[in-house]
Amino acid sequence: MSVNDPIADMLTRIRNAMMAGQSTVAMPSSKIKVEIARILKEEGFIEGFEEVEGARPSMKMLRLRIKYVGERRQRRPVITGLERVSRPGRRVYTPKSEIPWVLSGLGVAILSTPKGVMTGQRARQLGVGGEIICKVW
Repeated sequence: MSVNDPIADMLTRIRNAMMAGQSTVAMPSSKIKVEIARILKEEGFIEGFEEVEGARPSMKMLRLRIKYVGERRQRRPVITGLERVSRPGRRVYTPKSEIPWVLSGLGVAILSTPKGVMTGQRARQLGVGGEIICKVW
């Protein structure tokens, strides 16, 4: 099956797994998805991730372990929201001075910059703008 927007597919898979209370979610892997997963891990939104071999040797899968808080019955996911900002039909770019704050700094904006994929805070520190991939809170 061909997916027009693989990043939106990744975010939707994570959202659906959280709503179903699953501990892991798998998806086809790509370099940008691995970088997004790395940022989610560094910011404490997921427990971890790994790249594993798929059904076919040429196809790698990315497996994320979703992070939850609370005991068994009151268990809630750490991620409360995921929003895709820039889409294939409407790209959203921002200069360094207009990088958005997500929930006044409680969430993160993930940007694709000339210096790589990074959080909005890191892009502000380096003084670079770029394409706003998504917001996570």
